[in-house]
Amino acid sequence: MESSTIRILVIVAIIHFPVLIDSAVRQYKFDVVMKNATMLCSTKPIVTVNGMFPGPTLYAVEDDTVLINVVNHVNYNVTIHWHGIRQLRTGWADGPAYITQCPITTGQSYIYNFTITGQRGTLLWHAHILWLRSTVHGAIVILPKCCVPYPFPKPDKEVVVVLAEWWKSDTEDVINEAIKSGLAPNVSDAHTINGLPGPVSDCPSQGGFTLHVEKGKTYLLRLINAALNEELFFKIAGHHLSIVEVDATYVKPFKTDTVLISPGQTTNVLLFADQKQGNYLVTVSPFMDAPIAVDNITATATLNYIGTLTNTPTILTTPPLENATTVATNFVNSLRSLNSKQYPASVPRTVDYNLYFTVGLGLNPCPTCKPGNGSRVVASINNLTFTLPTTALLQAHYFNINGVFTTDFPANPPYVFNYTGTPPSNLQTMNGTKVFRLAYNANVQLVLQGTGIVAPENHPIHLHGFSFYAVGRGPGNYNPMTDPMKFNLVDPIERNTIGVPSGGWVAIRFRADNPGVWFLHCHLEVHTTWGLKMAFLVDNGRGPNQSLLPPPIDLPKC
Repeated sequence: MESSTIRILVIVAIIHFPVLIDSAVRQYKFDVVMKNATMLCSTKPIVTVNGMFPGPTLYAVEDDTVLINVVNHVNYNVTIHWHGIRQLRTGWADGPAYITQCPITTGQSYIYNFTITGQRGTLLWHAHILWLRSTVHGAIVILPKCCVPYPFPKPDKEVVVVLAEWWKSDTEDVINEAIKSGLAPNVSDAHTINGLPGPVSDCPSQGGFTLHVEKGKTYLLRLINAALNEELFFKIAGHHLSIVEVDATYVKPFKTDTVLISPGQTTNVLLFADQKQGNYLVTVSPFMDAPIAVDNITATATLNYIGTLTNTPTILTTPPLENATTVATNFVNSLRSLNSKQYPASVPRTVDYNLYFTVGLGLNPCPTCKPGNGSRVVASINNLTFTLPTTALLQAHYFNINGVFTTDFPANPPYVFNYTGTPPSNLQTMNGTKVFRLAYNANVQLVLQGTGIVAPENHPIHLHGFSFYAVGRGPGNYNPMTDPMKFNLVDPIERNTIGVPSGGWVAIRFRADNPGVWFLHCHLEVHTTWGLKMAFLVDNGRGPNQSLLPPPIDLPKC
């Protein structure tokens, strides 16, 4: 184990449109290593890629083939997920542990091999096992093909901005203690902006990130929420931001002073450096409109106009309230797909599978959980708390291995009750490893219904292997008779991660055109740990071009 000490050094990705050849093969090496990191006036060892926090940015061009050799030098099992990459027919490279692959064990390596088909924009990569994602994450920047302009004003520079959380304790100790107790884990000690939280009360000497800009120039900020458990507001004093893309999908531009971004989501914004010379405060703060504990410490950074005098005071701003539901809702409701001739919104107009999934918490008996009074907090989809297998689901599917999973995941809640009202007296869930089977190329409508069991909460749900259209959203319980009449089937936002509002629902549609096994889960890591997850099994279509490719020879073994 390496023990060399680093302070959290930020190498900010400010690029002048790097010259990348179209349709190339790009090769990266990710060495997963331990490094000592100093933050909040204390030092601890962390798991990193190439000794960096955040990790290195992966650059590619639309239609590139990318090969990343991940070498595990640490005493944890490791997998990496390329969040938002479609992975067409290459589910072996998707990354979630025991879903599409077995982990890379200590001393072993695995080459993730995939082609980026029909995608351009900002995504992210992160560890997809245990809670290693807290420090093992970074940006994916996919540039348009040569000579294809952005559908918005060309920026002068681009900047990757990664938002995250930081614990003084080892995050594996944090979640292990929570599992032992049956209660929720401790919240983080700080939020970070490109690896730095800025000064905080118990460590006023802690440094922050500085974004240097030139007056009159335009900057494309590629915002990424790599936090484990918190939705975040992003704001810059004195500046409005023009939203131009989310989750690697172009949107109809609109201006706002506050961005809402959930774990796993990305948002590209245009920043116009059109204010007077000076320093302007940048804030990152949590959004939580339910009675759930969060890290309420605001991360800060500085927007600095080049040429500003050293002693110039910083122009301040006030972040939204933690429970600013109106601010969050207004932002979400403003998002619309660009839906241009070049970038159409291909929303499925017919539905082959009409699914209704409840997402929420529960309480199961746990005699050893003394702090939890003999109960353990769990999470579920349609009252099923998912149990990870010891053989990867995709491997079991491809090689017809029996006994690993069943295909009877319920299409509707097994118990009907007032989902957002008074909860039922029995808060227990069922356990199992079940998937829902989809025919190739079928059109799927999935309504994700939040519940009020234990507590209503916003759940950012991520679907692997697909992008989907968010056609509807509302408070309370979904009404299948009246709510579809209000669906937007013209220009709904296209995403890979969507927030199910507290005490409400969201409806998505997608075409199951990608054979394999695809994870669906809450991107609040605590809820994934508690079991708020399931998988879709998409059958092969006709012929090799509609079929899952064979597994690579170096696929890790369980």
